[in-house]
Amino acid sequence: MNRVRIFTVFVIALLAGGGLAYGTYDYLQNVPVKTVTVPTRQVVVANAELSLGTELRRDDLRMVEWPTSAVPEGAFDNPGALVGRGLIASIVRNEPILPGKLASKEAGSGLPPIIPTGKRAMSVRVNEVIGVAGYVLPGTHVDVLATQSPTNRSEDMTSKVVLSNVQVLTAGTRLEQDGKDGKPMQVTVVTLVVTPEEAERLTLASTEGKIQLALRNPLDLESPETSGAKPGMLMGYAQQRPVAGPRRVATPSVPAPVAPQPAPTVEIIRGDKRSHVVVG
Repeated sequence: MNRVRIFTVFVIALLAGGGLAYGTYDYLQNVPVKTVTVPTRQVVVANAELSLGTELRRDDLRMVEWPTSAVPEGAFDNPGALVGRGLIASIVRNEPILPGKLASKEAGSGLPPIIPTGKRAMSVRVNEVIGVAGYVLPGTHVDVLATQSPTNRSEDMTSKVVLSNVQVLTAGTRLEQDGKDGKPMQVTVVTLVVTPEEAERLTLASTEGKIQLALRNPLDLESPETSGAKPGMLMGYAQQRPVAGPRRVATPSVPAPVAPQPAPTVEIIRGDKRSHVVVG
């Protein structure tokens, strides 16, 4: 009898739970869907990843619907106005094209529009070691060290920082012909942004000696002055000249005043009385 009761309760609970679940599912399926209409406008975005200096083509651009309230300031709505203009910054796929990343219409494309006013772009050939093992990338800052001997003697070989806090504009490889065999070879080239005076120093350093790049923190703006390093200094054979201090001017010594000698006296004792008498 107890088994029949338990089985009956189980069947009733199963039917009640199944009916409740089916009713909930049916209700959710028939709930009316509310559609919210958000006003949009068309915005020009990048159709692919575009690198710095790229000249925009029609295939590089496409139109997307963008919420009107979230459209970036200065966004374009006509791809034809962007065709032929160069990029002064890299752009990722689906990123809106903004005026701050475009060169002027008269500047064209390529590297020239990227160079700041008053600066020059200068490329130097480096190897994997000089290029800091591939960590010298566009936008990083480096110090340029030059090593050469002004007298062509090994003991006068000197390494010194000749340029400090220089921005890297581009870094990559290109194909050049080997001077001996004429075979193509890959050469790593780093382009630096320098002033005309720094360009002269960089040309002299790369022509007359060897250069090395030292990667630095872009937040570190200090440029300490160094005296350079020579081979003798590395082994302790030579030391830097001490900095000359202020000269000391000798002053004539003044003799100390002589204290006067006391006059000679004679002590006279008369009974219980004493007296002193100055002689002469």
